[in-house]
Amino acid sequence: MTVSPSLPVRPGADAGVRPERPSVTELRLSAFAGHRNAAFPLGPLTLLAGPSGSGKTTALRAYEALARLGGGARLDEAFPDPHGCVPEQARPDAQSRRGFRLGCTADGPEGPIRLDIAVQAEPELRIVGERLTSGGLTLLETALVDPSRPVVQAAWHTAGASPVTRGPLPDDLLGTALLPLRVAGKTDGQRRVLAAAEQMVVALRSVFACDPRPRRMRAAVPLGSGRLLRGCDNLADVLWRTRTECGRRHAQLVAAVRDGCVGPVADLLSEPAPGGNGQGDAPRAARGVGPGVGHGGSHGGSHGVGHGRGRGSGHGNGPGHGNGPGHGNGPGQGNGTGAGHMLGAGPGLVRAVLDRGDGIRTPLALLGDGELRYLALALVLFTGPGVLEVDPVAEVPAALQTLTVVADGLDRCLDPRQRAQLLGVAARMGERGHIRLVGAVNDASWTAGVPGATVVHLNRERS
Repeated sequence: MTVSPSLPVRPGADAGVRPERPSVTELRLSAFAGHRNAAFPLGPLTLLAGPSGSGKTTALRAYEALARLGGGARLDEAFPDPHGCVPEQARPDAQSRRGFRLGCTADGPEGPIRLDIAVQAEPELRIVGERLTSGGLTLLETALVDPSRPVVQAAWHTAGASPVTRGPLPDDLLGTALLPLRVAGKTDGQRRVLAAAEQMVVALRSVFACDPRPRRMRAAVPLGSGRLLRGCDNLADVLWRTRTECGRRHAQLVAAVRDGCVGPVADLLSEPAPGGNGQGDAPRAARGVGPGVGHGGSHGGSHGVGHGRGRGSGHGNGPGHGNGPGHGNGPGQGNGTGAGHMLGAGPGLVRAVLDRGDGIRTPLALLGDGELRYLALALVLFTGPGVLEVDPVAEVPAALQTLTVVADGLDRCLDPRQRAQLLGVAARMGERGHIRLVGAVNDASWTAGVPGATVVHLNRERS
């Protein structure tokens, strides 16, 4: 394994000036799947490069698992296939136990904090050892003492009347994430433990694993939370929300899309999908929960607000009140009568389109896989935790958190122009300190000269 930084260390990264936003700066795979004694430096823009089978995906999977543990996930949720994490040549001990070891370093206001964990995968999944250290001082250490109990014995730094405090912790959760619930914070030592644990947890929790899936992105989607999913399936739903939330960021996104897609691009937006609500081209009124009155052909009596109007049949499907004569464009039928008012209006299904100007709009369903992946990854880099499906630390201001985007197969389907443009966006966002990118590529020769990029070259023999 070799590391090729494209730029000297950024100002402020020396020991005298500590970063104010916690972030993971090193991933360690001491014994994890095909990796052994491997350490991957992570900067604002990091690319793991190597041929198929060199362990790029495995490294990203380990990083994502640590992030989930930092967010409070149980061990079996973070490692759904623990047996695949055990090194192939690992031999069971006298008790038929096998496992794996991994860790990371998080830098921030407290300086570099190291976390290392040992996981037993066989015969049962459990954490058998965890160590949190700062500057050579052990802040937390756990060990499995009694295999018959689902706990580990923990000892954390106190520096009071007693140098350490001991107590049991569950063996299926990360002990570091539990320290704020167990440490009182009465002594300087305890406060140091809490600050280090908080820094590690904040650095780990702000991770978004992204793998855009063009086939799913082409379909119209219902309006939902407006938070982007891992596969970017609901990109149209997110655009419906973000286009009006921040005009400056949206303009930057449109400019990036213009640079990476074929043809003119005046805007990127969502619109009601044709026939998306099953009743025509126009948006429908928001659904209610009670009976409504449908309207029929020509002029008739009162109709419910919850009706659908389109070029075909219309159906009343929400509570409504009589509001005068109604006009029907086709046969209609009602489900009953009732009183009430609709709470709002919105489309049933929405689709994303490129506005080409002069009234021409191209649905994203017509774009190629490379264009869709480029567009989705650009959207991720221009947004933040409030838009992505991540679990940031609510107690810490957003300005003090850094989002790390983890993208396996970053260059998949992208042409040379799209790769260069996307890496340029990632570099610019990384300089601002709010967004970091860790991606995997097969060949990193095209990244030469990109400011701020750190390339970690892996070989087939692994590390």
